[in-house]
Amino acid sequence: MLLVSVILLHSCSREEEKGYKYLISAEKALSYSPVYIGNLVNAAAAYYPEIDQIKPLISDGVDVYTVIYKTMLDGKAIEASGLMCVPQAAGKFPVICFQNGTNTVDAYAPSNFPLNTQYQMIEIIASMGYVVLIPDYPGFGASAGKPHPYLIREPTVRAVTDMIRAAKEAGGNLIKDIEADNLLAFIGYSQGGWATMALHKAFETEYGNEFELAGSVCGAGPYDITYLFSSMINTDVYPMPVYIGYIVNAYSYYKQFTNPVTDILNEPYATSLAGLYNGKLDFSQINAQLTTSVQALVNSSFLAGFSTDAHYESVRNAMVLNSIAPWHTTKPLYLIHGGNDTQVNPQVTEYFYNRLIEAGSSPSTVKKEILPGLDHGDAAVPAIVKGLVFINDLMKGAGK
Repeated sequence: MLLVSVILLHSCSREEEKGYKYLISAEKALSYSPVYIGNLVNAAAAYYPEIDQIKPLISDGVDVYTVIYKTMLDGKAIEASGLMCVPQAAGKFPVICFQNGTNTVDAYAPSNFPLNTQYQMIEIIASMGYVVLIPDYPGFGASAGKPHPYLIREPTVRAVTDMIRAAKEAGGNLIKDIEADNLLAFIGYSQGGWATMALHKAFETEYGNEFELAGSVCGAGPYDITYLFSSMINTDVYPMPVYIGYIVNAYSYYKQFTNPVTDILNEPYATSLAGLYNGKLDFSQINAQLTTSVQALVNSSFLAGFSTDAHYESVRNAMVLNSIAPWHTTKPLYLIHGGNDTQVNPQVTEYFYNRLIEAGSSPSTVKKEILPGLDHGDAAVPAIVKGLVFINDLMKGAGK
């Protein structure tokens, strides 16, 4: 099932970047035939029956390209990367941009591991008549070696937006006979759910003249980081300390707050923290070098004073800055969360949904669904499948 029809069949020289503002290169990585896609979907549906819902939507083979493009990180120009998946038939297609969940290993980034089964299930969405984009995020792929700006809003939105722009430049130029439409939708889960919410707001309020946003699907995202972080540390045991460390490390490196790490974490964790997020260690390896005991991991003064002590004001301000402030959205938005999520408390989604409604958003525009009994990983596939059906209906409603 993991065999592919064509590998590395075509590459486009960086010399061809001339005249492009964002695009540097596009190299074909994989091709999937309709038969292969059908077999993959059938195999996946044996474990996740809800996938049967997308079977009738498959109509074409898919070519997958690795795209390298220009963006900005920490005030400096960098090269970033991701996957661009397109139907094998010629045409102009709307865009679905997928934001993946938390990752700490560069080798597992989309452009480095396109044959990852989870990514394959996103790549083949292009067979439904879409250009599908899967950004790596800064810190992975072409920008490996730079610390990933985990849950930092500005560079995340900037990098994804610039990849969409690069994809439009690639269509019809380096990738012949394919054009990316201005109509687009976002979908993401976990960190990707947060990134999708940030993108939805930015594209509705800032990029309306450049793109036409159809809607978005946000799964299990930490939209309010202060609320999330408080739920992580206001407990005796937190099962995934990798997330606490990831936030503290990224916010410290990119100077989101002014407090030293020792103000937040105890030793030996404060000193060893930066070395854990080097792009080589996975969740289990990082968790093994931290501790699930919150009192052992987090400074007792921080635990007592995080919410009110002036000494931690810069930390609180950083979390507010990188949260998504609720607003009156008029674009369709679907929030999904597992009801038994032990990693991202489902109350984060409940809380954020209520604040969206308080901000003037209509319940007919913003849909919320809590999937009963499902933990963080268990809810991922059902959330994505439900989201794809939702997005496909939106696109059909837009006449695409």
